[in-house]
Amino acid sequence: MAVMGQIGGSPKPTDDAIEDFLAMLAAQRGAAANTIAAYRCDLEGAQEAAGPLISADRAAIARLGQAWSALAPSTVARKASALRQFYGYLLDEGLRQDDPSPALPRPTARRSLPKILSHDEVGALFEQAELEAASDRPAAIRTLVLLEMLYGSGLRATELVGLPLASVPRDAPLLTVTGKGGQTRMVPISSRANEALRRWLPLRTVARDGAARYLFPSRAAHLTRVRLFQLLKELATRAGLPPEKISPHVLRHAFATHLLEGGADLRVLQTLLGHADIATTQIYTHVDTARLVALVNERHPLASMRSSD
Repeated sequence: MAVMGQIGGSPKPTDDAIEDFLAMLAAQRGAAANTIAAYRCDLEGAQEAAGPLISADRAAIARLGQAWSALAPSTVARKASALRQFYGYLLDEGLRQDDPSPALPRPTARRSLPKILSHDEVGALFEQAELEAASDRPAAIRTLVLLEMLYGSGLRATELVGLPLASVPRDAPLLTVTGKGGQTRMVPISSRANEALRRWLPLRTVARDGAARYLFPSRAAHLTRVRLFQLLKELATRAGLPPEKISPHVLRHAFATHLLEGGADLRVLQTLLGHADIATTQIYTHVDTARLVALVNERHPLASMRSSD
């Protein structure tokens, strides 16, 4: 039977333990506000179904499987992960002497594979964007810069639209990006993107003081994610591509996939994409199985050794 956590000789309420756990996620892991809110929702929802989590036994935790039976496997997996981390925290802090989380359901959810753009499709997008940018219209040059930085640097949509003007490189060909959880990383910016940026900077117009600090200013602050999606889909239509196939995230996937095809190391790719866990990066390996097999056959030391038989 589980023992309720004790602080100073008195039981620690579950709600306090949840708050402490969420504070730890924010302080030690740099979890973003949306991530904290999602954890809170999952833990409070589990508590409604199983009773106080800090004292729940395995039987109570096992009942969550029934409570979650109508949910998608991916949702169940997310909720179970939140509880496993919470109980790991309770054990570390000495607030429990046992871990009931093995009783949680383990759905066999498969992570969806990223949509893939071919080299020809990416080429068609760039051909159209470059053709339009030849007019020197500010809007067309901005679209070209956005495309260059999505596909050339693998930025997330939110990272791109929120780039401060100060992030633009001067000497070093590196861009300073603030990603999920406020984590900062350096990503390379290609000579093509740098050239497009130099064309764009003199054309920036700032309507309000609050927008002056952004690389892509708008009336209120900076270009929105919604407008970025619209610009890409409009460009895809003009390039003769299905607009539903193009999005900022699809271009980020193309960046990762095509780098991997070119021989990039998975750890390097993890750094460039800003993934906290390499397991997230490994999803891209499915698209390049044939190349990996060929790489082993051609580059492994055994490939140059002939059989003595």
